[in-house]
Amino acid sequence: MADIRNRAFAAHGAGSTVVALFLALAPCVVAGAQPATTTPDLRPAGSETVPAPADLANLEALYRTLHANPELSLHEEKTAARIAHELGEAGFAVTEHVGGFGVVGVLANGPGPTVLVRTELDALPVAEATGLPYASAVKTKDDSGHEVSVMHACGHDVHMTVLVGTARALAAARAAWSGTLVMIAQPAEERGLGAKAMLDAGLFTRFPRPQYCLALHVSPTLPAGTVGVVSGYAFANVDSVDLVIRGVGGHGASPHKVKDPVVLAAEVVVALQTLVSREMDPTEPAVVTVGSIHGGATYNVIPDDVHLQITVRSYAPATRTALLAGIERIARGIAQAAGVPPDRMPLFHLAEGFTPSLYNDPVLAERLMRRWRAAIGAANVSSLKPEMIGEDFSLYGLAEPRVPICMFRLGSVAPERVAEAAQSGASLPSLHSSAYRPEPAPTIATGVRAMSEAVLELLESHARAAAGP
Repeated sequence: MADIRNRAFAAHGAGSTVVALFLALAPCVVAGAQPATTTPDLRPAGSETVPAPADLANLEALYRTLHANPELSLHEEKTAARIAHELGEAGFAVTEHVGGFGVVGVLANGPGPTVLVRTELDALPVAEATGLPYASAVKTKDDSGHEVSVMHACGHDVHMTVLVGTARALAAARAAWSGTLVMIAQPAEERGLGAKAMLDAGLFTRFPRPQYCLALHVSPTLPAGTVGVVSGYAFANVDSVDLVIRGVGGHGASPHKVKDPVVLAAEVVVALQTLVSREMDPTEPAVVTVGSIHGGATYNVIPDDVHLQITVRSYAPATRTALLAGIERIARGIAQAAGVPPDRMPLFHLAEGFTPSLYNDPVLAERLMRRWRAAIGAANVSSLKPEMIGEDFSLYGLAEPRVPICMFRLGSVAPERVAEAAQSGASLPSLHSSAYRPEPAPTIATGVRAMSEAVLELLESHARAAAGP
C-alpha cells in the first residue's frame, strides 16, 4: 500500500499554515474565497460562529487520499499515523497506539470542561464500484488469509477529514473558548472492538476525562449541507450469535436412522420468527435475522451439524436478554422434541464485538440542535428516527461515572440525487454498499461547521461564566 502520509503531504503543498485556513463565511463554501491571515473574530457569547474552512481544497485532498488508501479493522497503521500527524500539526499533544492503533490528541486551553470528539479509522472488505477517479483499488489479506478488496464504504474517511478540519478550526479559535479538547481516532469500529480497546487502555484515566463525548456519522439519505439527530435511543444493541444445530448424520436414503439437523435447522429458523412477533411487546423494537445457514456437502449425505449465524438487534437491555435466551430455548426445545440425544444439544455462542445500544443524552441533543439551527439554519437540522444499526461509540457513555454522549448524522448525498430518488422511488446506495459515494465538499464543510459549533457550545458556557456579568 502506498505511504498515506507522503502522498497527502504532497497534495497539501508547501507553505500551508494552520492560521491561514479559515474565513468567517456562511455555512456554504464561497467560490474564490481567499484565506484570512489572522484568526477570525468571533461574535459575542450566544452568537459565535465557526468559519467554514477556507482550506476546503486541502481537506478534500486529505479525504481523497484517505479514501484511496483504506485499511481493515485492526490494521489501520498508516491511517492512524496520518491522523496523528495532522493533530500534531494543529497543536495537539498526541499519543499513538492507545488500544491498538488508537490515537489521542489533547489540546488544553485553560480551565473549563473537557469535550471528547471521536472518529473511526477502519474500512470494510468491499470492492469499490463508484467509478470515482480516487476510488480504492486496495487489495489485502484479511485475518483469515483471504485476499479481499478494501473500501471506505461507511464514510469513516469523511469522519477523519472532519475531525482534522475541526481540530484546525478550534485550535485557530482558541481565544473563543476555555477548557480541554480531546480528539480521538478509534480503530476497529466495524468489528465492535475499538472503543473497548481504547477504554481498556486507559482512555478515561491516562488522559483528561471528558464531561461530554461527541461523534458524527454520515447519512446515505440526508442531503449534503444538513445534519440530523435522534434524541434518546439512536442505534441498537447488536449481538452476533453462532448457533450449531447438531443431529446424527447418515445416508440420505435412510432418514429414519438419523436425526436430521437440516430439518431441525429449518424448524428453528421458522420458530425464531415468533420471538419478535409473539413474545416481544409490539411497541418494543427488536430484530432477529438469520443471515447465514450452512450444512452438508453433497446430495445423499445427511450431515451431523448445521451452522446458523444470527444477528440480534434491540434497544432495551431486558429485550436483549429475552431475545438471546429465547434463541437458545427454542433451539434446544426443537432438538429435544425431535429426540436428539442429550450430548448433541445445540451449541449457542455469542461472537466477539457485542455493541450496546447508543443512547443520545436528550438534554445534550436538544442543546446542540438549538445551536445548529442558529448556525446553519433550522431548515438544515432535522430530528431523526432511531435505527437498528450498531455503533460502539455507545461504550463511551457507559463508563462509570456516566458521560453524556451524542452522535449526530451528517448529510452526504448531493441534494439533486436525494430529490431524484424521492421522485422516482429508487433507493440511494446505503452505507456498506460498493456504490456509496458522499459529496465531499459540502459534506466536509458542513461537518466541520457542525462539529465545531457543537464543541464551542459546550466549552463556551465555561468561558461565559468565567467572564462574569
